[in-house]
Amino acid sequence: MAEAHQAVGFQFTVHPKGLDLKPSQEVITNIFQAGLTALKKRAIVFKNGVLAGVYPASPSSWLIVVIVVMSSLYTGLDPSLGVMRAIQENMPLRGYLSVQTRAVLSSVAFASALWLFLIYLLRYTLKALLSYHGWIFECHGKMSASTKVWLSLVKMFSGRRPLLYSFQASLPRLPVPTVEDTIRRYLESVRPVLSDERYKQMEMLANDFKESKAAQLQRYLILKSWLANNYVSDWWEEYIYLRGRGPLMVNSNFYIMDLLYVTPTHRQAARAGNVVHAMLQYRRKLERGELAPMRALGTVPMCSAQMERIFNTTRIPGLETDYVQHLSDRKHVVVYHKGRFFKVWLYTGGRHLLPSELETQFSRILNDTSEPQAGEVKLAALTAGNRVPWAQARMRYFSQGVNKASLDAVETAAFFLALDDEPQGYDAGNSNSLDAYAKSLLHGKCYDRWFDKSFTLISYPNGKMGINAEHSWADAPIVGHMWEYVVATDCFHLGYTEEGHCKGDVNKGLPQPARLQWLIPKECQNLIETSYLSAKKIADDVDFHGYLFSTFGKGLIKTCRTSPDAFIQLALQLAQFRDQGEFCLTYESSMTRMFREGRTETVRSCTSEAVAFVRAMEDRQVTNTQRLALFRAAANKHQNMYRLAMTGSGIDRHLFCLYIISKYKGVESPFLEQVLSEPWKLSTSQTPQQQLNLVDINKFPKYVGAGGGFGPVADDGYGVSYIIVGENLITFHISSKFSSPDTDSYRFGQHIDKAMMDIQTLFQATNDKKLTVELNGKKHM
Repeated sequence: MAEAHQAVGFQFTVHPKGLDLKPSQEVITNIFQAGLTALKKRAIVFKNGVLAGVYPASPSSWLIVVIVVMSSLYTGLDPSLGVMRAIQENMPLRGYLSVQTRAVLSSVAFASALWLFLIYLLRYTLKALLSYHGWIFECHGKMSASTKVWLSLVKMFSGRRPLLYSFQASLPRLPVPTVEDTIRRYLESVRPVLSDERYKQMEMLANDFKESKAAQLQRYLILKSWLANNYVSDWWEEYIYLRGRGPLMVNSNFYIMDLLYVTPTHRQAARAGNVVHAMLQYRRKLERGELAPMRALGTVPMCSAQMERIFNTTRIPGLETDYVQHLSDRKHVVVYHKGRFFKVWLYTGGRHLLPSELETQFSRILNDTSEPQAGEVKLAALTAGNRVPWAQARMRYFSQGVNKASLDAVETAAFFLALDDEPQGYDAGNSNSLDAYAKSLLHGKCYDRWFDKSFTLISYPNGKMGINAEHSWADAPIVGHMWEYVVATDCFHLGYTEEGHCKGDVNKGLPQPARLQWLIPKECQNLIETSYLSAKKIADDVDFHGYLFSTFGKGLIKTCRTSPDAFIQLALQLAQFRDQGEFCLTYESSMTRMFREGRTETVRSCTSEAVAFVRAMEDRQVTNTQRLALFRAAANKHQNMYRLAMTGSGIDRHLFCLYIISKYKGVESPFLEQVLSEPWKLSTSQTPQQQLNLVDINKFPKYVGAGGGFGPVADDGYGVSYIIVGENLITFHISSKFSSPDTDSYRFGQHIDKAMMDIQTLFQATNDKKLTVELNGKKHM
């Protein structure tokens, strides 16, 4: 076999006196280059680790401090106030050292201690500055003198050229809100969706909890906040994600789409080659800590902890709980195509495979005509079904032999790549194209994505790409940041030949991709089929509708002097009421990454102010001027709630952690039980855009992403994800279930469209001259 010949690094013959080794010169060279690359990587990682470890100081500052302290030896001054003399007198082996040597060593020791003290002083000063969040509550476009001073101090103490993890030690811990504030805000949030009688019952439960059990649970939570980096994140990952026994597909995993209007090449293998190479470049920067940290206002740092597990990560199933397995640098990727699994090495001679070399490997897989092995086609359906059967099958059928070796190859891969055989993507001439594209990314055929991997990269035969991501290890913005870097690198740095191939010479000497081998018994094949049928039932029930709202966008909304997010959220409330005839608890995701290891918080968008505005829109007796006033009150309320959530004063994570402690303590709380069981019939999320600022949308208007989405959270509700693209486009991703007679994703999209237009009309109708000029001049189109 060709693979066997190319895998042999040393030829040998057996003699009576022993082995006569004849090393292959090419392989020896490759091994030597790989060793040099590994040493270089370790050196860079060590250097960057030191730089991040002493940040915001630098290693050179240590030398400056030592020189300044040592110079005092020649001036007769003692900046240590006697500490250096004490070090000299108590120095080990001082009898064997000269007076001058002891003086130098004591000054170096004191200078080093002083340097470390100054580092911690700088860090705690920066942490104290970052604990101030008054700036976020100021009106957009206006900055007070105190905030300007604060911002200047943050810049001064932030140092120069920070690396990815430079700010981690300086980020403040997530604060624990008071029970009184949380309960007050909770009752305020449920008032619009509860009847008077139901609200009084909830109020009684809340007050009883506050007066009886809350204080004890709060003390334990405060203690945890002192001992842990973040009092929420570890419990959130474990109890919301890893302990869930239901399917990940649709219910947990999310997806991200490719560029909307541009397909750099229609050659599947070439596009996959460039994208995978760009991902390897990103991973190298990530592992070396060379990426710049994300910063709000270009100054306020965000936590980078989630980024560590983008690659080389898999969720491993267990009987009671799963766990996240993250490994160091992995040198291969596993590829799925037409029911076969292939292992592709990503390195040769100590370097990444070039895009043209990756294209060659993927072309070989696409051209491979071998048949799948028994049970291989739908094997990945095990990751799409319930977790317990998958954990049991993994222990019973994949714990030894070739099955274990092949499963290890999948679970230890850098990521999973699916080469699909049906084209997808946005087509302006096909109104259902985004629907089919989203469903393909969200669940595919239920057996052609490895839903346990940190992400599955999906490649289509028309050159389009996409991602399906597991949710426990990180949130969507983390994957989004990576994807924007990859797409920008693919399109603007790597590029393609005129024929659509990857640039560079074709290397035909690479070893063939290796087929993974499986011996799957009939009993396991039956389990795979059962899991597939269960997953297919879930997938077939997903009612999805995606559409582009291009009548106006962020540019026009800003002329309304309101937040684009608040504008859209109020449109969603209006659409929800028109669709269902009632209001419901609404979930909007907000990030808390201004705190160490922060993840998300909930913004409860259905407020009393929003309800008043929606009712006014449906009441013909109310004037447009009154409606606009109610809109502004509701928008201001929403913005304030979003800011509270971002700054650690949200409701839901605090109540969630109190609930976890009550379970540990065996304390029964009807109030917490009720809070944690309330359904979110409308679950929403905004996908951030251009976080890395790699593409100038004004210069390249066609290079815009379509965002991503997720499945419905409630059986009778909607999931809505939206992305505000540049100034003139908003893309909506709407999901629900066909099995619910009360929901229809297309219908809800129509309601959103009309709600957006009706709110915009308010500003025209109230003689907002600036807005009217924009509309009449078509500047927003």
